[in-house]
Amino acid sequence: MAPFENPYWKMSVKAFEETQKLFSTFAAKMNTDQGSMQAVAADASEAYTKYLNECAKHPWLTTKQSARVGVDYFKVMKQSLLQLVGRESAAVIDPERGDLRFEHPDWSENAWFNFVKQMYLVTGHAWLDSIQNIPGLDDTARYRAEFFVRQFVNAMSPSNYLLTNPELLKLTVKSRGKNLYRGMERFVQDMEKSADALKISMTDDSAFELGKNIATTPGKVVYRGELFELIQYSPLTEKVAERPLLIVPPFVNKYYILDLSAKNSFVRWAVEQGNTVFMVSWVNPDERHRNIGFDRYITDGVLKALELVEEQTGIREVNTVGYCIGGSLLMASLAYMAGRKMKARVKSATLFTTLTDFSDPGDIGVFIDDQTVKAIEDQNNHRGYFDGRVMAVSFSILRENSLYWNYFIQNYLKGESPIAFDLLYWNSDSTNISAACHNDMLRKFYIENQLIKPGAYSVNGTKIDLAKIQIPLYFISTQQDHIAKWKVTYEGAKACKNNATFVLGESGHIAGIVNPPAKKKYSYWLNDTIEDSADAWLDNAKQHSGSWWSHWNDWLEENKGDAVSARDPGAGSLAVECDAPGEYVKRTLS
Repeated sequence: MAPFENPYWKMSVKAFEETQKLFSTFAAKMNTDQGSMQAVAADASEAYTKYLNECAKHPWLTTKQSARVGVDYFKVMKQSLLQLVGRESAAVIDPERGDLRFEHPDWSENAWFNFVKQMYLVTGHAWLDSIQNIPGLDDTARYRAEFFVRQFVNAMSPSNYLLTNPELLKLTVKSRGKNLYRGMERFVQDMEKSADALKISMTDDSAFELGKNIATTPGKVVYRGELFELIQYSPLTEKVAERPLLIVPPFVNKYYILDLSAKNSFVRWAVEQGNTVFMVSWVNPDERHRNIGFDRYITDGVLKALELVEEQTGIREVNTVGYCIGGSLLMASLAYMAGRKMKARVKSATLFTTLTDFSDPGDIGVFIDDQTVKAIEDQNNHRGYFDGRVMAVSFSILRENSLYWNYFIQNYLKGESPIAFDLLYWNSDSTNISAACHNDMLRKFYIENQLIKPGAYSVNGTKIDLAKIQIPLYFISTQQDHIAKWKVTYEGAKACKNNATFVLGESGHIAGIVNPPAKKKYSYWLNDTIEDSADAWLDNAKQHSGSWWSHWNDWLEENKGDAVSARDPGAGSLAVECDAPGEYVKRTLS
């Protein structure tokens, strides 16, 4: 067989071509504005420098910590030698519960790899423990130093590298390197689809099609404008509530997290309860939308949608739902209408995991300071938008082992194809944010925390005050939410304590909200009194089994109005543009 006919020769040539392609892609991306990434790197350097300075101020404590590490190293070497001669010996350190990186038997049964694993765990644990216990660091510096060092420690895990991962070595030998070849192809493909940082594919995108097997609740787009499409869902009951239900999803993600599939769709379930459901489907911005600020999302977004629902149904007062930053937008809109003394349009509002107090913005706060925000603002003003792919990577590295490095290993080193998973498909379906809106949010909310402060934030000259919102409010937050921490979302309920109901669900930002009653999976806590603190509220709350959806539906009942004949989306005053899920939700990033 001629060398060029050998399949492994062909594979090598193909790999070389893919590598050349990768370098070209990488070089092109390095020519783009990297200001925000440089600012993050500067933050990491500053936080670590502060840590080293404190270490220098406390040499005795640092020496004691180093001595303890030395003792642990000696114990690991002793344990490994005993294992080599066949003697049983307990591990010096084990992975934390839930750490899946070292599950393969060879990490424990092979003396060399067990040694590598334990030396890594001892080093990483000691480093992070030192940051936690060194005196002199303020909370912000300690939090940042711990986060960035944790990123480095987990990036250096022996599980992430071919020569120090026994499972990968065996796989590579068995497949004669085909896993690495397939992984290189996927790496190049992901690089081509990424923005300023590598966005790793988490699921098989080809397995899903909007309107076919995801976002399938039937309905019609009854309006299309510059900022959003309005979807009206088709009724599934003969009678419906008089007052429609308008859902305002976050514009930093696509709306169909609430309509993933029939079995877990909040939209479908709400329709089945006899609601005429309208959904805002935001445009995926590009440079043409650069000047659309947060205030425009209020006036030309929420208020416009309310006008359209009235035009379509003839009902002025509607019930509303806002999710995450969509909830923040809805609260700002309600406060704006109250400040303008506008005739009532909203009968009630439900807020899913909604921040109004941004003093503790969750784990994403590690990226929020004046230096980084200034760099992001400059980059936004240059591009006209904030690239949603960067945000997707940022959220992934907040849970780096489960949402980043495991996919790095699976896709690029094992060469495996990602599985089909609707939630991960949605998570990867990124959206941009217009430059003006993103700048508003970062500066006015995350840095200056204006929304919760009476009169600090203005819309078209009208100073808003959340306490002026007088309609019934239902806040649902989740116990393990790392994006909108429940104790911080509780501050929104406190600002409107006379007309607010606060409910705490189990699980996190997504799973705790998308929790259909049929699953019988998570419970919730309820306390009818808005206490002075979140801890006091929880101390006096009672846990209830089942989904909070059922409790919310009962709460909403008195605001629904009379039963009327079901509304056909095609029979209203607005012209039908197309079938749901519409066109805006299908716009992807390139």
